[in-house]
Amino acid sequence: MNIQLMTDGGADIPERLERKADIIQVPLYLHFSDKQYRAGVDMDLPSFYKKIEETEELPRSSAPSPHDFYKAYKQVDKQTPILMLSLTKGLSSTYENAVTGMNMLLEEEPERTIAVINTKTASCGIALLLHEAITKIEENYTFIELVEHIQKRADQTATLFVLKTLENLIQGGRLDRVKGKIAKTLNIKLLMRASEDGEIEVTEKVRGDKRSIRRFIEQIGEYTKSFEDKVISLSHCNAEERAKKVLAEICSIYPFKDAYIMDTGPLISTYGGKGALVISFFKHNK
Repeated sequence: MNIQLMTDGGADIPERLERKADIIQVPLYLHFSDKQYRAGVDMDLPSFYKKIEETEELPRSSAPSPHDFYKAYKQVDKQTPILMLSLTKGLSSTYENAVTGMNMLLEEEPERTIAVINTKTASCGIALLLHEAITKIEENYTFIELVEHIQKRADQTATLFVLKTLENLIQGGRLDRVKGKIAKTLNIKLLMRASEDGEIEVTEKVRGDKRSIRRFIEQIGEYTKSFEDKVISLSHCNAEERAKKVLAEICSIYPFKDAYIMDTGPLISTYGGKGALVISFFKHNK
C-alpha cells in the first residue's frame, strides 16, 4: 500500500480490516489508581475488564501526546504519505495533539506528506472510515483525492449508540447520581448519537431493553434509504452474543453490502458499560 493509514486509541478495528492493511494505531492512556497503562500495549481488553471488576474502579483516559504522534509518524518511510484518522475533536484533545505532532515532524522534515482528519466519530465509526480509505487506495486514488474523499465521508457518517446500563456514566461522573438512580428505577435506556460536531448527545430515553434495541434498529432507516452499496460497522462492549443478534436483525431488515463487528476498546467501554452497542454507516449516497 503506497499510503500509510494511522489512527489512535479511540478507534476500534476489526481483525478483518487489520489483515487487509498495516494500520498504525497510537494508543491512548488509561489511568487507574495504581498506575498508568497504554491501552492495547501494556493492557489488553480482557485484562482491562478484569481490572475494572477486581478494583471496582473506572479509569480516566487521556489522549496520546503530540510526541507520541511525532514518534509514530517518524517511523514511517519518508517517501510514504500518511493519512491519520483521529478520534472526534468533540471528545478529546487527540486531534489537536495529532496535528501538533505532525507540525513537529514537518518542521524537521518539510518534505513529508501528512494529513490529519477529525473523523467526528469514534470506535466502529473510525473502522468504517478506515474501510473506505482502504477501498479507495485499492482503487488507486491519489493522496489528495483520498484526503478529500475521507473528509467528505466523515461528514456523512452516522454513529448511533445504545446503552444497556447507566452504571458507568454515573460512576464516571457523566450522569448525576440522583438522575441516574431515577433512570435505573424506571429502567430507562439511553439512545445517543455523534452530533455534526462529533460530540455525543442523547437523542431518546426509552424504557426497557427490548424497546430500546427496537428503536436503535428503526433509527437506521431514518438516516439512509439505500443500503446495497453500503457497509455497516458495529462494536459492542463485552457482549458478543447480544451484538451478533442485533447485527443479524439489522441485516435482515436493511440489505447492507457488508458488515463488520468488533469489541469496543477501553475508551468507549469505560463510558458505555457492559452491553453498550455502537453502529456506524454512511448517511448519503455517493
